[in-house]
Amino acid sequence: MRSTGPDAAATAPQDPTDRTAPAAGSQGRPLLVRTRAELARARAALEGPVAVVMTMGALHEGHAGLVRAARGRGRSVVATVFVNPLQFGESLDLESYPRDLEGDLALLGREGVDVVFAPAVEEVYPGGPPQVRVAAGPLGEVLEGASRPGHFDGVLTVVTKLLHLTRPDVVLFGQKDAQQLLLVRRMVADLSFDVEVVAAPTAREDDGLARSSRNARLDADGRARAAVLSRALRRGEERAADGAAAVRAAAAAALAEEPGADVDYLALVGPDDLAEVPEGHRGPALLAVAARVGAVRLIDNAPVVLGPRDGGAAEAPAGGAVGRR
Repeated sequence: MRSTGPDAAATAPQDPTDRTAPAAGSQGRPLLVRTRAELARARAALEGPVAVVMTMGALHEGHAGLVRAARGRGRSVVATVFVNPLQFGESLDLESYPRDLEGDLALLGREGVDVVFAPAVEEVYPGGPPQVRVAAGPLGEVLEGASRPGHFDGVLTVVTKLLHLTRPDVVLFGQKDAQQLLLVRRMVADLSFDVEVVAAPTAREDDGLARSSRNARLDADGRARAAVLSRALRRGEERAADGAAAVRAAAAAALAEEPGADVDYLALVGPDDLAEVPEGHRGPALLAVAARVGAVRLIDNAPVVLGPRDGGAAEAPAGGAVGRR
C-alpha cells in the first residue's frame, strides 16, 4: 500500500496516562495511537459518553462536520483513520486512494478530537485477511453491492472490529453513504451491538457536489462534470409530487445532459429495503445515483417523499439515531 505517513516525531505514540500531553482542541494534536494496546490504554482514560467517527482518512470539511456532530453527542471523541483493504475490489483503487495523515491530524485536532487510532493493516488483520467475516446479506447485494461484490462484507467486518476496539457509546456515519448507513444500523440491531448509530447530513460543495475524498482525484473538467450527480437528484426531487416515474425520468434526463458522466445506476428505492418503489407508491423513498467521471467513481443520494404535498404526506426520513438494543 502507498502511504504518506507523518514524521517520526508525530508517529511516536504518546502515553495516554501522561496528562502533560497537549489537550485535544489546543494548539497540539489529538493523541495518536497505532496499536490495539495503545488504543485500549487511551480509551480507558476517556470520560464518557464516547463518540466515534470511523474514516479512511484524506479528511475534508464534510468529515469536520461529522466530528462536530460527534462532539455534540459525546464527552470524548475518538476518530479512526484506516484504509480498509477488504472493501476494495480492485488493487489499483486501493493503491490510488488518497492518504494524508498529517492533514488528517491537523483537521481532527482543530475539531477537538481526543484520540486518533491510525493502525497499520497488520494491526487490524494480524493473521492476514480474516477467514471469518460479517456477511451483509441481501441488502449488501444491490446498488453499490451489485457493482462492487463483497464490498459491504468488508465494510461490516471492519466496522465490527473497530466497534469492539473503540467501545463507543455513539458512532456516527454520513448520509452520503446511505446503503452503508442502513447496513450498519441493521447489523447493530440484528447482532445486538450496544451502541447508538447516528446519521449526519451529507456535506456539499457550493455547487451541490457531495464532499468526498475521491473529489481530490478530479481534474478541473471532471470537477465540473461531476456536479451533474447532485443536479440530477435535485431535478428528481422537484418532481416528487408527480410520482415515482416522474422522479426517475427527471433525474435520468439531467444525467443524459452530461455525456462525461458514465452512469452506473440510478435508482429510486425504499429507504429501509432498497427495493425499487413501484409507480403509485406514496411516502418516503431514496433517490440514489452512481457514476464514473473519468477514472473516479462517485455516489450520491437524496431522500424524497413521493405523492402530493397535501399536508398528510409522510415526512422524509430525518437520518437520526437508532437507539441501543
